[in-house]
Amino acid sequence: MSGRFLVTGGAGYVGSHCVATLLDRGHQVVVIDDLSRGHREAVLEGAVLIEGRCGDPATLARAFALGPFDAVLHFAAHSLVGESMAEPFPYFRDNVGEGIALLEAALAAGVRRFVLSSTANLFGAPAEMPITEDTPLAPASPYGESKFFFERILAWADRIFGLRYATLRYFNAAGADPAGRLGEDHDPETHLIPLALDAALGRRPPLTIFGTDYPTPDGTCIRDYIHVSDLATAHLAALEAIARGSRAYNLGTGHGYSVREVIAAVERVTGRRVPVIEGARRAGDPPVLVASSARIQAETGWQPRFTTLDEIIATAHAWRLAHPDGYR
Repeated sequence: MSGRFLVTGGAGYVGSHCVATLLDRGHQVVVIDDLSRGHREAVLEGAVLIEGRCGDPATLARAFALGPFDAVLHFAAHSLVGESMAEPFPYFRDNVGEGIALLEAALAAGVRRFVLSSTANLFGAPAEMPITEDTPLAPASPYGESKFFFERILAWADRIFGLRYATLRYFNAAGADPAGRLGEDHDPETHLIPLALDAALGRRPPLTIFGTDYPTPDGTCIRDYIHVSDLATAHLAALEAIARGSRAYNLGTGHGYSVREVIAAVERVTGRRVPVIEGARRAGDPPVLVASSARIQAETGWQPRFTTLDEIIATAHAWRLAHPDGYR
């Protein structure tokens, strides 16, 4: 049975892949995106794009006029940890303030299901891995704090208005649409896998490894990586789960890879050497961050389709070869 969904940030990296998954399953989709960091070309045919900010009353009025909607999936956000440390106020203003405006409009329109693309940055640098939903929250940046604030606002909306919501907390989205329709195209690019791919392809200067003296087997930071299309299906699984009550889920593979292991995987997939420069540590980078997705798997039956780093990188590589300049 098809539904109708409103997706904010649906022209961005993770949001566009979620829109694609909804369309592939026969649903109707309306997207709100101001295209400041997303791409018009990333909104696939079949979805309706409303260009504007998700906190703008006129934009919200245009979007909700196309309802009624079965749920809102909220991806629109500022999401760079380092940037939030230098410029915290836009993160609180937009991630919290505009989120409240969206939430008020959704409730006024009768929407009672809401899925938030949150972040595992809520957990800071916990001592035990993998990170579970029971790990104490200790946001490590204004970005993480802004998501924490909005999660709390959703909890009050549940308590007062009966909103059922899910918050999905994850670190490193990676890869590209297996069908080749969508990929990763940020400006500036800050993610390791596309940076390593471009360095291998000679499209960027050598890749800088930030820190080689961490207490890890090879001295570089360890992170887990989850395929962006798996994230999309997890959002839809969470959407079904909240029929039984609001909840929070962590998303990850439960397995971490060091920076050097990612570089080696890029070299295997591309058949090219990744030139590197060894640099100093960046402030605030924990040695290891790995998230568990055991709870969402147990409660919904969701399973990641892409289970190895090489598989994830292969989809990103294919996208980059077919779209050397991204969506431009």
